[in-house]
Amino acid sequence: MGVRHMGDAVRKRQCGAGTRTGRGTRLGVAHLALLAGVLSGCGGTSGNASGPQASPSASASGRVAAARGATIGGPGSACALPVTFTLAERWKAVAVDTGRLTAEAGDDVDADVLDAVLRQGPVRAACEADAKPAGHIGFLRVWTGDGGGDDARTVLEAFVAAQEHTSGARYRSFTSGGLTGAEVAYRYGGGLPQGAKPERALAVVTPDGPVVLHLGGLDGAEFRAMTPAFELARDTLRAV
Repeated sequence: MGVRHMGDAVRKRQCGAGTRTGRGTRLGVAHLALLAGVLSGCGGTSGNASGPQASPSASASGRVAAARGATIGGPGSACALPVTFTLAERWKAVAVDTGRLTAEAGDDVDADVLDAVLRQGPVRAACEADAKPAGHIGFLRVWTGDGGGDDARTVLEAFVAAQEHTSGARYRSFTSGGLTGAEVAYRYGGGLPQGAKPERALAVVTPDGPVVLHLGGLDGAEFRAMTPAFELARDTLRAV
């Protein structure tokens, strides 16, 4: 089961009766809801994002490029990762502490729900960058795994397969900063009221294990607006 299927289950736990009232448990479930993409808490669909719009610039090739923000992944950054890359301007990254979330959730979240939120295929949630401060609704999420000998394409195919309800996957290889990886563009359905929406992901394999970057937005328009941020992350990707 993929992260997309967990929104309703986590929201039911967060908003329904029978949950504990301890502060730690509430925080744990709230964090799980955020990871599952429940952007509106107990309400319906999310409204428009607030905050200033980042202004992309045109690259030398004519492609629209995102303005650069912080570099994450290295020592002292928001997320310690096997790779570093540059975020788009005003995107905010937060590390995902799976051990703490598991402990805080306790018995309030079923084990399979918890696993589906924190794991997708061969990788676990490690970091997420929120686009809302830049005026968009979506996340660039980073997933990491243990070394197992699989190449980047195999890791990425397993990641997409675990999401379920996907179609039209188109894979290609890329090279960035000495890393050779695989990238995929596909569509995710999953019963969304607006129909299937586009998503993108990439994978590289480092000595510390595989790393997957995934871009998902509220809808197709948000996805297209955030694509330059994904491409900036890909083009600045480096091994630590």
